[in-house]
Amino acid sequence: MLGTDFRTGSPNWIDLGSPDTTRAAAFYGAVFGWQFASAGPEAGGYGFFQLGGKTVGALGPLSEDGAKSAWTTYFQSDDIQSTARDVVAAGGAVRAEPMDVMGEGWLAQFTDPQGAQFAVWQPGKTKGLEKTSEDNTLVWTELHVPDPVRAIDFYNGLFGWRSEEMQAPGMVYRVLSIKDGEQREASFGGVAALQEGQRDPSWVPYFAVADADVIVTKVQENDGSVLMPAADVPDVGRIAWLADPYGAVFAVLKPNPRQG
Repeated sequence: MLGTDFRTGSPNWIDLGSPDTTRAAAFYGAVFGWQFASAGPEAGGYGFFQLGGKTVGALGPLSEDGAKSAWTTYFQSDDIQSTARDVVAAGGAVRAEPMDVMGEGWLAQFTDPQGAQFAVWQPGKTKGLEKTSEDNTLVWTELHVPDPVRAIDFYNGLFGWRSEEMQAPGMVYRVLSIKDGEQREASFGGVAALQEGQRDPSWVPYFAVADADVIVTKVQENDGSVLMPAADVPDVGRIAWLADPYGAVFAVLKPNPRQG
């Protein structure tokens, strides 16, 4: 289960790049009840999505030429320079070299060998997200690529992740967990093959919600779009895939009640 006791390889940050941060903040505020707090004039328009005063994500303007609006998942590294070298050695690419973010930590942005973009955060004063796995916060992150086995090999080389196969409707799904701790409790995400209609390899964030159908309605009412209507997934919960008004993809999950 995704928590905030971040260790090597944990998803510890997410942010959204948008061509219109004001409209994006209003959209996610209407859908999830998030408030946007600017990081200050020196941050270039970057700021934080907060819920109950706790940071649950971030938002900033698009900074790369030709970039599309998208969510980026960050994973924890204890040595970001070494991680950058390992990405290149394993066939990935560096999109943004490691940089110090005003003492808050170090970040770098990468593309994996199959084209999925991700990032790394080495904590400084900012450790990462302050709230996860509660309603309207990050609960899962999922990689969709042409070759899941190749992807697992790549990320295992960076972070030491473990994977466990499980059967899902129409596919083999691979559950990811960090190397420390009992596998089920240390799980944070999964890997699946690209499905029909999916064109670009990507990491997709899932947000826990109290009612997936209500969120779908809110997305539609605020000019977002529904990519996959809410549907029940056995032993998991009720899931919907959505996009904000600028096409950034995310998913929501009403988890099944935990047993025991």
